[in-house]
Amino acid sequence: MLSMKLSTKGRYGLRAMVDLVINGKDDNISLKSISERQGISMNYLEQIISILKKAGYVKSVRGAKGGYSLAKSPKDISVGDILRALEGNLNPVDCVLVNEEKQCNDPDCCITKVVWKKISDSINEVVNNISLQDLIDEHYNQ
Repeated sequence: MLSMKLSTKGRYGLRAMVDLVINGKDDNISLKSISERQGISMNYLEQIISILKKAGYVKSVRGAKGGYSLAKSPKDISVGDILRALEGNLNPVDCVLVNEEKQCNDPDCCITKVVWKKISDSINEVVNNISLQDLIDEHYNQ
C-alpha cells in the first residue's frame, strides 16, 4: 500500500493559517494565541510561520498591536501553496519531477511512471483548487 503522509509541519501549518483567517479578521494575532488554540509548541510554530512568511503568505507587525496576519486574501492562498511551502513538492516519487536531477535511470522505459504522474497530478489538482476561504466557507456552511 502506498503511504504518503504529510509531516506535522504541513498539517500544523495549514491549521495555523486557518486560525489566522478565523481569528485575525481585523487584528494581528500573536503566535502564543495560535499555539494555545492549536496545541502547537511555540518553537515549532515559529519555524513554520517563518517559512510561510518567507513564502509571502504571512506578514508580521512589531509592537504593542503586533503579531501575524495573512499577507494575501484567503481566497488567493491555496492549500497547495501552503503545503508546498512547508513540505516541498507533493509528488509521491521523484521520477515524476520535471527538470529535476532525481529521475528514473531510464524514464522512457519506466512502466510505472504513468501511475505516479497521475497520482501526482490528482493530488496537485485537489490541493491547488481549495483555498483557505473555501475551507472556512465549508466549515461554516456545514
